[in-house]
Amino acid sequence: MSSVTAAAAANTTAPAPHASAAAPESCGLVKPQNVILFGAEDPLQLESGKTFGPVHVNYETYGTLSPAKDNAIFICHALTGDAHVAGRRTAEDRKPGWWDGFVGPGKGIDTNKYFVICANVLGGCQGTTGPNSIDPQTGKQYGPHFPFITIADIVRVHKSLVEYLGITKLLAVVGGSLGGMQVLEWAARYPDSLGGAVVLASGAKLNAQGIAFNAVGRRAIYTDPAFCEGNYYDHAEKPRFGLALARMIAHITYLSEQSIELKFGRRLQDRESLAYDVKQETEFQIESYLHYQGKRFVERFDANSYIWLTRAMDYFNLDASYGSLENALGRSSARFLVVSYDTDWLFPTSQSLEIVRSLISARQHVTSAELSSPHGHDAFLIDSELPMLEGLVVPFLARVQEGMRDAAVATDGAVSQ
Repeated sequence: MSSVTAAAAANTTAPAPHASAAAPESCGLVKPQNVILFGAEDPLQLESGKTFGPVHVNYETYGTLSPAKDNAIFICHALTGDAHVAGRRTAEDRKPGWWDGFVGPGKGIDTNKYFVICANVLGGCQGTTGPNSIDPQTGKQYGPHFPFITIADIVRVHKSLVEYLGITKLLAVVGGSLGGMQVLEWAARYPDSLGGAVVLASGAKLNAQGIAFNAVGRRAIYTDPAFCEGNYYDHAEKPRFGLALARMIAHITYLSEQSIELKFGRRLQDRESLAYDVKQETEFQIESYLHYQGKRFVERFDANSYIWLTRAMDYFNLDASYGSLENALGRSSARFLVVSYDTDWLFPTSQSLEIVRSLISARQHVTSAELSSPHGHDAFLIDSELPMLEGLVVPFLARVQEGMRDAAVATDGAVSQ
C-alpha cells in the first residue's frame, strides 16, 4: 500500500487536452478473438455459490504487448457495450468501435504505447457466454436457466483472460458506468494485479433511483407477450417491444435536461403544428429519437442479457461486500483516477466523492475531477467531450507506467544484491 496520498478536489479544472504531432489515426481492421475458459475440471466459482462452465470469452486487442508485458490496459465496457472498442471489423462497417475516438494511435489511450484488451462481459450477448449461448448439456440456449451473475463474477472471467494472455500485472484497468464498477471490483479483489484504476461516471453501488429505473426496464420486458418467461429463442417473435421500451427508459437516464433541451426542446417531428390526436406516438422530436434508440437496440441486444446485467448492477455494493470502501480499496497498490460529470444524475458526483474520500482515508494515491458537460451520464462516450478526458488520462497513465517501471527496477536491483 502506498503511504502517499495525492488528491485533487472534485471540482478541479482538467488539464489541457493531450496534443499529438499528427492527427489521430484509427486502429484499422480488428479481428475478434475467442477463448474457452473454466472447463469441466476447473469451473467458474460464482459468487452465488454455484459453479459454471465452460465460458467462451469474446475479446479484441489493439497495439503490441511489450517484451516485459508491462504496457497492457484492460477496458471494461458499459451495460450495452461489447468488446469492439475501436477500429472496424470489416472495411464495409458503417461505424467504428464504441470508443474509437479515445482508443487508437495518438489518442487518449494510445495504442502506439499500450496493448489494449477489451472483452464482452459474462452474461452478455456479443460472443461471451450468456443467456443466448448454447448450453452444452441441452443443445439449446440457456435462456432463463443461465445462472445469476454479479460484477465479481464478470471480473473473475476477465482476470482469467488476462492470465491466459500471459500478463501478470496490468498497467491499468479503465471503465465507465458498469465498466467503472468492474474497475472498482478489480482493484478490491485483485489489489496487486493493476498499476492504475480509471473510474469514469460510476459508483461503488447503484443508488435507489438507479435500481428503480432498472426495475421498470425489466418489467417492460417481463410483460411483453413474446417474452415467454425467457424461453423465446425458438420463437419467430422476440420480446422486441419490451426491450425497446426498456432501452427508451434507460436512455433518458443517460442524457441530461440540458442536452435534451439543446438537441430537441419542444420541437415537432415532421410537422409544423400540433395534431391534437392521441394516436400520434412521435409528434415531438424527442419521442421520435427515443423510438429510434429502442428500435436500433433490439437489433443488437438480447432481452435476457439486459435482465441479467441490470440485476448484476443492482447487486453491486462494494462497501457491503468488503465491510467498508476503505477495506475494499485500501489494500490496492494501484493509483486511482476518478472522474465524474456535473450533469450526470445516474451516477452523480457525490458518488465519486464517496470513493475519493475513502481512498484518501485509506492513504491511497487518488486524483479526482468533475468535468463540466451538457451531455449527462453519456459524456465519457461523446467525441466532443474526449479532449478534456484525454487531458486527465494521458498524464495519469504516463505516471502509472513510470511508477511501475521504477518499482520493477528497484525490485530487480534488490534481487541482484
